[in-house]
Amino acid sequence: MRDPALRPRFEQLADHPWLVGHPRLRGRTVLRRVRWMTIAAIVTANLVGAVVVAAFAVWGLPKPEIGDRTEPVVVNIAAAGAYLLVALVVGVAWGHRLLERGDDGIRDWLVADRDPTPAERRLVLRAPLRLMTVEAVLWGSATVLFTLLNLRYDGLLGLGVGLTVALGGMTTSAAAYLLCELALRPVASRALAHGLDGDRRRVPGVGTRWLLAWALGTGVPVLGIVLVAIVALTPVEIDETTLAVTMLALGGIGLVFGAAVALLAAFATTHPIQSIRHGLARVRRGELDVELGVWDTTQMGLLQAGFNDMVAGLRERERIRDLFGRQVGEEVAEHALSDEIRLGGELRDVTVMFVDITGSTTLAAERDAEDVVALLNRFFAVVVEVVEEAGGWINKFEGDAALAIFGAPIALDDAAGCALRAARRLDERLRDEVPEIEAGIGVASGEVVAGNIGAEHRFEYTVIGDPVNEAARLTDLAKERTPRVLASAAAVDAAGEDEAGRWQRGDEVMLRGRPRPTRTASPRAAA
Repeated sequence: MRDPALRPRFEQLADHPWLVGHPRLRGRTVLRRVRWMTIAAIVTANLVGAVVVAAFAVWGLPKPEIGDRTEPVVVNIAAAGAYLLVALVVGVAWGHRLLERGDDGIRDWLVADRDPTPAERRLVLRAPLRLMTVEAVLWGSATVLFTLLNLRYDGLLGLGVGLTVALGGMTTSAAAYLLCELALRPVASRALAHGLDGDRRRVPGVGTRWLLAWALGTGVPVLGIVLVAIVALTPVEIDETTLAVTMLALGGIGLVFGAAVALLAAFATTHPIQSIRHGLARVRRGELDVELGVWDTTQMGLLQAGFNDMVAGLRERERIRDLFGRQVGEEVAEHALSDEIRLGGELRDVTVMFVDITGSTTLAAERDAEDVVALLNRFFAVVVEVVEEAGGWINKFEGDAALAIFGAPIALDDAAGCALRAARRLDERLRDEVPEIEAGIGVASGEVVAGNIGAEHRFEYTVIGDPVNEAARLTDLAKERTPRVLASAAAVDAAGEDEAGRWQRGDEVMLRGRPRPTRTASPRAAA
């Protein structure tokens, strides 16, 4: 049995609960509901056909002159009533067997609350057409029966009654398709929720729906007018009053049934469109947890399923974007997504801040691995928050160290001032919030090469240049000071007046691996 928790979530924005049903209803409940709705659709379609036949027989069909009209009228009324009852019983039983019984019926998988097989899913797609075929066969048989029944009275009468019953059969068949399509939507939503079958042969589409609506609302009355014109060419005499009544009856049938059927077909088509429109409105607002129910068996169902696929793709893209941003930083992610990816770099003036933990080897030896990881995560959480608040981004984590860049890939006003401010703030917060860890902080400014470094299939955005090495060496010196923050005088010179005034210049030192001495600077609070 399929776990109900695994069923897709449906957005019920435009779904009519009485028509489509809630997706978490039990399969047996859906089966009972569809059964009664289908019976109601078949009965309604036959009653509509009977009304059309009666209207044609009384007002729309000119009758030839025969000796005694009482007997044919009584015989036809009795036969029509008896046949209608039989047709209803046979149609309901036959439709029930086609729909629910057999290896590919809807009963087994609904009762078991499992996913339908491809054959069972195809049955749902083709069910309205199969039920329409049942009605076409029954009313086709009625056409032959009533034609033969009236031929013994008069040839023209038999032909006229037969054509009238045929028009009623066309009406019933078209109405049965449209009504059964709506009645079957609760089970269609279950079947199509688990995927659309690629084989759509003999599955009617939107064109078929509107063609049947035209046939029911317009084609049948127009065909009746054509038949009246044909009868007028026969020896049957039609006076002006009879002709006027006939035209009024056929015109009224066309207007009333045409409007009703057009509304029915329009609703069947716009219902899924409305759900898609509401879903698009939510996606436009940034809500990507929308998943529409797929209940339409025509191309509209494909459109609903396509919307779900599109939103699933957007969710996946947003997830990858979020993961990508967490890995490389939001600025780098935005830069990579909006620009053409290529290897190489460009010269940029940036400020680099390097943060390195003091005594990380001892820390790892004295604590459990899980405690070390938890402590490092607390430490780096403060680092990331301070750097991002100042407008920089973390270029990389190197075990117990972090490299932050200010001014690339996105240009930053007063990058040096932002980096120096972040260094002072970071030292304060680390001493207050993560006292278990001591870390040195070094800041340097200068020209670097910033860009994608690596191979075509694997690269990263980074910066390479002397300021990176200088900041790392300043970090080593900063570990021996209090506070543990040290910057190059060049970084202070590049900063704005407000931030530069918070630093004091110190001695020149020769940093390891550099060809010339570096004048240092430290926060004035250190004095």
